[in-house]
Amino acid sequence: MDFKTSFYNHEAFLMEGALGERLKREYGLMPDKSLALAKHVHSMKGRSALKELWMEYAAIADTYGLPFLAVTPTRRVNRERAGDSGTDVGVIGDNVSFLQRIKGKNRGEMYAGGMVGSRGDAYTGRGALTEKESREFHKWELDQFGEAGVDFLYAALIPTFPEAAGLAAAMAETGIPYIISFTIRNNGTLIDGTPICDAISQIDNRVSVPPICYMTNCVHPRIAYEALSQSFHDKALLKRRFLGIQANTAQLSYEELDDAKELLTSEPEALAEAMMALKEICSLKIYGGCCGTDGRHMREIARRL
Repeated sequence: MDFKTSFYNHEAFLMEGALGERLKREYGLMPDKSLALAKHVHSMKGRSALKELWMEYAAIADTYGLPFLAVTPTRRVNRERAGDSGTDVGVIGDNVSFLQRIKGKNRGEMYAGGMVGSRGDAYTGRGALTEKESREFHKWELDQFGEAGVDFLYAALIPTFPEAAGLAAAMAETGIPYIISFTIRNNGTLIDGTPICDAISQIDNRVSVPPICYMTNCVHPRIAYEALSQSFHDKALLKRRFLGIQANTAQLSYEELDDAKELLTSEPEALAEAMMALKEICSLKIYGGCCGTDGRHMREIARRL
C-alpha cells in the first residue's frame, strides 16, 4: 500500500521518537557542524545506532498494530551546506537508501520519508527565505529525494509562512505526497506571527497539490493545545487539516529550551496524556516524539492509541 492510500485508511500512525539527542546521549555521536545528523550514515557506528533506534520504534508500532513513519535525518542538508560537489553531495541518497533498507527489515507497515528543513534558524526565523527563494532553493534537495525514491516528503520545523509556501509549491511539483510541519508559538502563530489557520488555508489555496496534512515539531503538547485553542482559529479547518505532532517533553518556549543546560524531560505517562488531550481539538493521526523522548514515551503513546 502506498503512503497516501495508507494515510486515508488508518486512524493513527506512530512516528519515530527522538534521534539526535539519543545519538549524543546513548551513543556518543555528535552532530556534524554543517550537515548535523545526516553524516552518521557514513560511519559504521552511526549506521548501527540509527538502525537500533529505528528498529526499536518500529517494533513498538508493530506491537500495537500501528503503521510506522520514519524520516531521514537530513533537516540541515541543503545546497549551501552540502555544496554542488564533493563527498557530501550524495548524502541525501545515502540516507534514503539506508532508511529503505531498515524498512525492508521491518515486519510491520512502515513508510520512509525524506526530511527537509528551513534554510535559516527553525526557532527564530532568522535567515528564512521568501516564497520565491524557497521554491527555487529547496528544489535541490527535493530532486534528490525524488530520485532516491522516498514514500513521502516531510518539511520539518518551518518557522515562517513565506518559506513554508515556497516549499509546499516545490513539493507539490514532485508528485510525492508531502507534509508541512511548523514551529509554532503558544499564541497560535508560526514564529513569524502568521496565524496557523491562515498559513494552512493560504497554502492549500495556492499550490497545485496540497499537503497530505499539517503538523508541528519540537513543542510540548500542552503548548500546542494552547496554540490551537486560540479563539481566532477556524476550528473546522484545524480539525480537518492539522493532524500531527512530534512532541518534546519539556513544557518550555523555544527560547527557554535553547538556554537550557541539560536535557529536560517528563515521564511517559504525562506526555502521553497531554498528547491524547490534543484529540479534543484536532483529528490527530500522526503521533511522534522529539527532544527528550525515547522508547518508553513512544510505547506509552502507542499503548494509548
